[in-house]
Amino acid sequence: MLGAIAGVAGLAAAVSAGYQSMAPTGQWYGRTFTGLPPESKKLALTYDDGPNDPHTLRLLEILAKYDVRATFFLIGRYVQERPDIAREIARAGHEIANHTFHHPNLIFCSAAQTRAELQQCTQALSDAVGEHSRLFRPSFGGRRPVTLRVARSLGLEPVMWNVTGRDWRGKPVDSVEHKVCRQVRGGDVILLHDGSHAAFGADRSQTVIVTDRLIARYKAEGHQFVTIPEMMGEAVLKG
Repeated sequence: MLGAIAGVAGLAAAVSAGYQSMAPTGQWYGRTFTGLPPESKKLALTYDDGPNDPHTLRLLEILAKYDVRATFFLIGRYVQERPDIAREIARAGHEIANHTFHHPNLIFCSAAQTRAELQQCTQALSDAVGEHSRLFRPSFGGRRPVTLRVARSLGLEPVMWNVTGRDWRGKPVDSVEHKVCRQVRGGDVILLHDGSHAAFGADRSQTVIVTDRLIARYKAEGHQFVTIPEMMGEAVLKG
C-alpha cells in the first residue's frame, strides 16, 4: 500500500513539474513576468516568431493606425534573413526582444546550448537594429531552472504571458478573437504570432485582422496598450 501511494505521489509530482515547465504563468522554476493585477486597465500586445514577410509589415500598419506600441519576440535566424523587417519594427517604436536563434524547446537544452541560443539571437538583433530591450521569451514557453539562470546571467529578463489566442494553429479570425476576449481581465500580456518557427513566410493574416479588432474593442472600453517595459515599470512602482 505504501509503495502504491508513493508511486502515485511520484507520478503526481512528475506531472506537476512537467506542467510548470510549460505553463505560461507557472513560477516553480523561477520568477517570470506575466502581467499586472487584473484591476489594471493596461494591456500588452506581444508577438512571437517573427520577423515574417509580409505579415509583420502589415501588422505594423495596424499598430500605427491606432498609435499602439507592441513587443516583438524575434527569432534570430529570421532576423539574419530579413534584418530590414526588424529595422522597420524598431523604427516604428516597438520593443524588440530575444526569442532564441533557432527556436528549440529549451527544456531539452543544456546550459551551454541555452547560452548559445540566447547569445546568437542577441547578436543577430544587435547587428540588425543596434540597441534593443533585454527581454527574453523561451520558445514554446519551455523552461527549467537552468534556463532562467542562464538568461539572467546574460542580463535577460524572462517574459511569459497570461492570455493567448492560439493563433499559430491557423484558426479562423473569429475563433482567435473569442479565445483572447474570453481570457482578458486587465493587466494582461497577450500572446499572438506574426510568424512561425516552422517556416519563414507563414500565413498570419488572421493575426493582423485580430489585432485590429482587439485594439478597437479594448480602446473603446478604456484600456491602454503598452509595451512590456512600460508594464514592468508600473509593476515596480506598485511594488
